[in-house]
This record gives sequence, structure tokens and C-alpha cells, in this order.
Amino acid sequence: MLVKGKHYLTVWMEGRTVYMIEQNLLPFQFRIFESPNYQTSCMTIRDMITRGAGAIGATAGFAMAQAALEAPKETYQAFIDHARKEIEATRPTAYNLFFVVEKVYEAACKSPEKAFEEAQRLAQENVDDGKKIGEFGNTLIKDGYRIETHCNAGWLGFVDYGSALSPIYLANRSGKKIHVWVDETRPRSQGARLTAWEMVNENVPFDIIPDNAGAHYMSKGMVDMMIVGADRIAANGDTANKIGTLEKAIAAKYYNVPFYIAAPCSTIDMNTKTGKDIPIEERSHDEVLYSNGPDKQGDFHTIMTCAPGSSAKNPAFDVTPAELITGIITNKGIIKPTIEEIKSLF
Repeated sequence: MLVKGKHYLTVWMEGRTVYMIEQNLLPFQFRIFESPNYQTSCMTIRDMITRGAGAIGATAGFAMAQAALEAPKETYQAFIDHARKEIEATRPTAYNLFFVVEKVYEAACKSPEKAFEEAQRLAQENVDDGKKIGEFGNTLIKDGYRIETHCNAGWLGFVDYGSALSPIYLANRSGKKIHVWVDETRPRSQGARLTAWEMVNENVPFDIIPDNAGAHYMSKGMVDMMIVGADRIAANGDTANKIGTLEKAIAAKYYNVPFYIAAPCSTIDMNTKTGKDIPIEERSHDEVLYSNGPDKQGDFHTIMTCAPGSSAKNPAFDVTPAELITGIITNKGIIKPTIEEIKSLF
């Protein structure tokens, strides 16, 4: 991750402290948040100080390691058992969280030191997976391509590199002339705030577009491909991603725009048979009714953007059926979203 030319990770752990980029302040302020214990790390996941499937997984793994390091010797097993439940309850949809927590928990059952080592190993694996996704995905991108993406699946959504944006960064660095359409991604505007911020730091040409403008640009022949991330992929290829992904996939199918999912194998949940079985997180309606940002002096404010007295629904994710997906770009290669090809990865 480049921030004004300096390399950062999205989240990392030193000693018993977990450090992470405070994503709720971006793109207006760049600050590193320090989490001294596992309960604070749980809060950072719930409150989206850190977010994105890969970063959530790494943070949850570090939280599990923190719990093991904090646990009293007399009640060690009971402490880490309780901590695991707390960590897994933070956000229900992203499968990377459960995948990483299970592995770090198993290591914690051996010793706190093993838990720390496993959490670090999995965080590095997340970096390596993002790089491989970029390398495989870059083979799909031709010089001159105009690429649409939805939400943020870049550095900030992983420990580094990202998933959907990793191929874009590698294409740009390799000298290909590309242009990115960045969906604003309401209600939290993670495209407009986070993806756009990453694009600026990587010097990738882009434009922010309203969420409801994607089909318009596709109809004009101005989108050559679409790449999005994933929070959970079912065994049959159905994929949960940020709300609004489904309608983009429908439009892409209608206008013959290749629609790709980019995700590591750790996002695939073989125990979830179809998208109907994926739990969809419902978040506070305040995210729909209010927005926040700085004034000219840099002070943050929250303002209402809807009619007073309104209520709202706020599903954080939707599920795109496998038949709308052209392919899945994984750390092991590009596959079709079929049960047979998904099984082959394992």
C-alpha cells in the first residue's frame, strides 16, 4: 500500500498490540489506530475502523492471538473459548473472519506463542494471495480497458494488494493504459472515499460515478469489464458482496460486459451450499439517513441527508447468482463459478 509514496500495511501486530489504518477517517485524515486488547480489536471490526473481507480476517486472527496472550493460565481454555465467540459475533457475512479465527484458535489451544505465529502467517498469506490475484487478473486486462468496480476491494480491504483492485494496480504499473469507473457505493460511500483515495495514491486514472450510472455507461459501450471483490462465495459459486453488486451483475449480463469476482480461496465457504444460505448483515439505518465528513476547518460533522422522521433498511450485502459471473479470479488461478471448478481448488 502506497500512501504519499510510503509503504503501509492495512493492519499488523507487534507484541500484543494490533495496529491498523483508521478507515472511518479516510480520505480526509490518515491515522493509525492502536488496539491494545482483543475486545478493542472486536470493536474495530464492528465499527468498521477496519473493513474488507481480507482485513477483517487478519484483524480477527490478531484478535484471537491477543486473547491467547491475555488469557490467565488458570482459566486459559475457557477464556479463549469465550473470546472466539465474541470475535466471530462481530460481523456475520465475511467468511475470511471465520476461516482465520478457526485456524488461530486451533493454534491457541497449543500455546499463546503458536497463536501469535499462526496469526502472523495468515496475515502474510493474505498479502501473498492478493499479489497472486493481481498477477492472474492482470492477464485479463487489455491496454485501453475501461474497468468498473464496486465498493472497496483494494489495499484497504486486505492486508496489502487487495483483491478486485490488485489486477488494476498491476496493469497500471505494467504500463497498460486503463481507466477505472469507481462506483460511489452508498450508503457508506466506500468507493468514493476509499477506492478513490487508493487510486489517487497509485496514480490510476479514474472517475467516481453514481451507483445508478453503471448501466448507463455499459449501454454506451464504455465498460470493457467489471471486477468486484467478495465477502463469501458459496460452494456453487453464488457470491455475497457489497450491496448493489447484484444489480451491476444483471446490467453487465444484459450488455455482455464480462463480470469477474476476485477473491482468495479463504473466501470460499464449502459448507455453504448456495447463496441462499449466506447470512446477510443488516446494519444501522443511521448509515442511510446520515453522512459524515469534515468542514473547511477539518472538524468532522454528521449531517442528516433524508427527510426527518424517515426510517431506512440497510442490508450490507447482496448475493450474485453464479450464472451472472463470468469467472472468479483466485490466488490459484481463474476459474468458472461451478461446483466442479471450485472443488478443484481444494
